[in-house]
Amino acid sequence: MTLSIRVASEADIPAIKTLMAAAIEELQKGFLTPDEIEASKDIMGLDTQIIADRTYFIVEDGTEVVGCGGWSRRKTLFGGDHSSGRDAAPLDPETDAAKIRAMYTHPAHVRRGVGRLVLATCEKAAAREGFKRAEMGATLAGAPLYEACGYRKTESFNSPTRSGVEVPMYRMEKSISRITS
Repeated sequence: MTLSIRVASEADIPAIKTLMAAAIEELQKGFLTPDEIEASKDIMGLDTQIIADRTYFIVEDGTEVVGCGGWSRRKTLFGGDHSSGRDAAPLDPETDAAKIRAMYTHPAHVRRGVGRLVLATCEKAAAREGFKRAEMGATLAGAPLYEACGYRKTESFNSPTRSGVEVPMYRMEKSISRITS
């Protein structure tokens, strides 16, 4: 497997959405109930603002899209275009944490370095823009990877959905002030 990473473009959106759907359906099994997995579709997904901001990446194995994820210099912690509670206001790198956003790996490619590659790329890019910390709204399924990459849980919360089912999540944070190119 030869992984490469690049900035995502609008042309990548169909492949990204397909990958996200597969990851949401498969990788949360064992962490969430079937009702929570279905409800999580209301709060997870693609935020096209971060594609427009050029802070979203796709990972390819040859020509196959096997992972994606990004970071944001905006206040929204997590969620797709369809999610409520979005806030596109800019962050201050001196006081705010960059947001790690929309991390997904294709179920057939887990535990092969895809997530670590995306995280490292995001952290370096955010640090180059002056951010000293990164934070995310993490799924229960994603938290073990993020902890292995140096993130710590700072809050446990339940995200409400339109169906009334709440999805358990963690706010996680990491210092990126010492990360260099």
